[in-house]
Amino acid sequence: MTDPYAHSAPFIDPMIAGFWEQIGHSLAAELTRLSALDGPVIDLGAGAGRGTRIAAAALPEAPLLAVEPSAAMRTALLARLMDDPALAARTTVMAEGALECPFPERARAVLAMNMIGHLAPDERRSLWARITTCLDPAGTVVVNNPPPTVPAAVPRVAGATVRVGTYDYRGWSEAEPAGDQRVLWHMTYETLHQGRVVARVEVEYDWWVVTDEELRAEWAACDLVPRTLGDTDIRVLDHQTS
Repeated sequence: MTDPYAHSAPFIDPMIAGFWEQIGHSLAAELTRLSALDGPVIDLGAGAGRGTRIAAAALPEAPLLAVEPSAAMRTALLARLMDDPALAARTTVMAEGALECPFPERARAVLAMNMIGHLAPDERRSLWARITTCLDPAGTVVVNNPPPTVPAAVPRVAGATVRVGTYDYRGWSEAEPAGDQRVLWHMTYETLHQGRVVARVEVEYDWWVVTDEELRAEWAACDLVPRTLGDTDIRVLDHQTS
């Protein structure tokens, strides 16, 4: 399988840092309430491990399973873990995808952040079913559904600009419809020194879109009930109680 992050991996983690800073407190508070449960936290599409670190801090005794099929992103993930021996000792990194990696018999939480668009509709529905079979009755799933949620064009927009040393890193994104349920993202990343572009990377990747209404129906079919995480647009899924 082609690695969609093979060329963009150096830019992903610095440019997504702001997202994790915005949701970190709410996510940590949600996970902390699971401290009495058993089983690991599964971080699907762990990337370079920002969500993994939030889960680790919120649940200092919990084992962690960081699932990341991109070899390029796993490089950053493993480097981050090795800087924290205690975290490395309780984090298992899996190279398989969300549908192929072995799940534990019982998990207290599953993170599925910024990743469901990599799954086709039937794969996405299979993932909810997989999660349901191992999720503790009192456990939770944390998931987001980034826009667009329909196959619509997304005009070119600037992302974050990050300075490291004397270099600036910046990115742009735009998308176009690619069928009834997908968009094709066009991403541009530039490295600048004193305002001059010294390197440019352009990548494209498919992204499956799904409306919030469709997701609610899929979750209901698996007896998962959504609620909102704090003041974010992220959903927390709980087992339906009778």
